Amino acid sequence: MVLDDGGNAFDAAMAAMAAACVAEPVLCSLGGGGFLLARPEGYDPLLYDFFVQTPKRPIDPATADFYPVLCDFGAAQQEFHVGLGAAATPGCVKGLFQVVEELGTMPIRTVVEPAMELARQGVELNRLQAYIFDVVRPIYMITEASRAILEKPDKPGTLVGEGDVVANRQFADFLDVLAIEGERLFYEGEVSAAIAAACRGGGALGRGDLEGYELIRRRPLAFAFGGAELHTNPPPSTGGILIAFAMQLLEHAFSRDWRFGDADHLATMIRAMALTNEARVESGLNEQAGEDAAERLLDPELLARYRGEIMGRPRARRGTTHISVIDRDGNAAAVTLSNGEGCGHLVPGTGVMLNNMLGEEDLNPAGFRAWPTDTRMVSMMAPTLISEPGGRLTALGSGGSNRIRTAIMQALVNLLGFGMHLPDAVEAPRCHFENGRLDIEPPLAEATEEALRAIWPELTVWESLNLFFGGVHAVRADFGSGDVTGAGDPRRGGVALSC
Repeated sequence: MVLDDGGNAFDAAMAAMAAACVAEPVLCSLGGGGFLLARPEGYDPLLYDFFVQTPKRPIDPATADFYPVLCDFGAAQQEFHVGLGAAATPGCVKGLFQVVEELGTMPIRTVVEPAMELARQGVELNRLQAYIFDVVRPIYMITEASRAILEKPDKPGTLVGEGDVVANRQFADFLDVLAIEGERLFYEGEVSAAIAAACRGGGALGRGDLEGYELIRRRPLAFAFGGAELHTNPPPSTGGILIAFAMQLLEHAFSRDWRFGDADHLATMIRAMALTNEARVESGLNEQAGEDAAERLLDPELLARYRGEIMGRPRARRGTTHISVIDRDGNAAAVTLSNGEGCGHLVPGTGVMLNNMLGEEDLNPAGFRAWPTDTRMVSMMAPTLISEPGGRLTALGSGGSNRIRTAIMQALVNLLGFGMHLPDAVEAPRCHFENGRLDIEPPLAEATEEALRAIWPELTVWESLNLFFGGVHAVRADFGSGDVTGAGDPRRGGVALSC
């Protein structure tokens, strides 16, 4: 709609972000944060960091509204921590306004109008969204405000399911006022006051946290694979540099004699995942990585040693959404967003759920409540752009918590190594290796499974493709031939539209 009406890729990406808050409320909220990797036509790529920030003051463990819930994915379970004490300073509203102002062509009201209409009319839940709600049910039943939007009106205690229509009229009204009053409403005005008041009941956020929040512009991390130039999320976030490290290991190990899914292909990919985890520890890289993290992890000597290991004998040793847009003028936008799973509490009067990033184990390796104050949190999110010889441009990214980097890595290998068509590269079965456990999507040949299990005994073959393995959403435009292809990951109900 936005592209049809004359907007550019950045208008469309921000409109989609606002709409995702309605259509995918578990995965996306203006109470969370994200990253936009932007490449305006004729300019170098630029990363807009509007991810969440830790509060300016530590939280008192004795009074914190902070507790664990267990979410069941079926073949795997994961514990998250929620409550007001899990909420970090949101950045999405700042990102929305500043991206539209600096890169867009439309008024902000026009950009958020589709989201307002969806919020008023409601969105029918498909099977995937119903499944996601079922996974995180304990979080969304916490407060009366959340239940008022997401509980079945005729079945108290039951969340909405497939085929139900979910509307959020408070959110529509909030967007209406926000478009008039601007970002100051959220960071300095009534919304800031409402967040601070709510957090006096067990959270750490105050008005100073919101008033002091700033969007950060960064130079993307650049690396090469298979003759293509790639740009991704730079330090201090870690997803991009871990992808770059793994891809540079694979650059020398990849063989075009492999058949996708055979033992050689999968074993090498899994070794790359395992060795990347080891190098992350050896290089001193952790989730609070400094600006020099890329230099440490991508040190040529470190890479050379790990390349030797990946070529030799094998060693025995989360909620996010993504939007990719390329317009006819060559502007490209890859934006990845997250609310964690949500902390269970909505900002009064807005229909906006706050994030639970301070309750994400992946983002708090030193332990909960041990985060440094007033510091930009880092993330595995890695919106990525690929520039290939001949004028082909691809924008992609993924959700999936700590599976983001392995999902993107495998999609990149499929595209640039195996030369797959974009939809095939996105839909192809994936694997993930972490903490000695290997998870693989089907199909998997019996002989291949036996070969892998001999090396990695803790192997689980899933029954089908699953959102556990991320959700890579991508678009590719060939400005030489004029061909445009999109791919929405079926694991997360992704869609691709062409205007």
